[in-house]
Amino acid sequence: MIAGSVVVVIGAFVVGESIPALTHIGGSRFMTDESWHPAADASFGQFNLLPILIGTVLSSFAAISVAAPLGILSAAFCQFYAPLRVARWYRLMIELMAGVPSVVFGLWGLVVLVPIIARIHPPGQSLFTGIVILTLMILPTVALLSDAALASVPRSYLQGAAALGLSRATTTLSVVIPAARSGLVTAVLLGLVRAIGETMAVVMVCGNVVRVPSGPFDPIRTLTATIALEMGYARGDHRASLFFCGMILLFLVTLLVTTMEIVNRRLRHGTT
Repeated sequence: MIAGSVVVVIGAFVVGESIPALTHIGGSRFMTDESWHPAADASFGQFNLLPILIGTVLSSFAAISVAAPLGILSAAFCQFYAPLRVARWYRLMIELMAGVPSVVFGLWGLVVLVPIIARIHPPGQSLFTGIVILTLMILPTVALLSDAALASVPRSYLQGAAALGLSRATTTLSVVIPAARSGLVTAVLLGLVRAIGETMAVVMVCGNVVRVPSGPFDPIRTLTATIALEMGYARGDHRASLFFCGMILLFLVTLLVTTMEIVNRRLRHGTT
């Protein structure tokens, strides 16, 4: 109850602070203005959020498209292939990786990964670098939740598959993963939510250039990075436009959580 009330209060605050952006700037200008050069007075600024929104979507969905299969395969390895001692240490490493602060990932990416990518294709701080860092950051979330989902599959399913003479790979792909679909969907969507909401690591490795990328090695800026970089000095309509960015993030997260609930409900009732 308390947690739900806090979410409602935060959502109401963000929406309330976004209203001046909608009244003074107008929703259409966030997609049609020439560029992103905001000002305290809407008549003197440019407020095109489309490149920032595209950067957010590209980096987040590309990262989860890599992290999802790797995380699920990692969970399957722990559950059905690794010796007990190896699986225990492997899970420990994943848990430690999940506890690494995002700024540490960003620092490693800035100092190590960016120079390597810059030698291949400058400038190094790019969409591709952001995807790599986000993949590493959300992989533990997907792997641990997938591991829990696979572990919850009833042992009778495994015993039945063994009685039918199915191989371990066939059992995993045809029996266990379909039985754990609900938990796996939750793992993937929660990983995607984390990717969308990540800030510091993205600020450090993506280049923070507001433009639509023409390729994976172009720099981008995300919604969270825009809020973090500009909120400290924003005033007037500029500040309201940043709260509008926050409202978009809340909408995306709400949409993903709602999708997760709908999909899980249908999977539990066998309608898909």
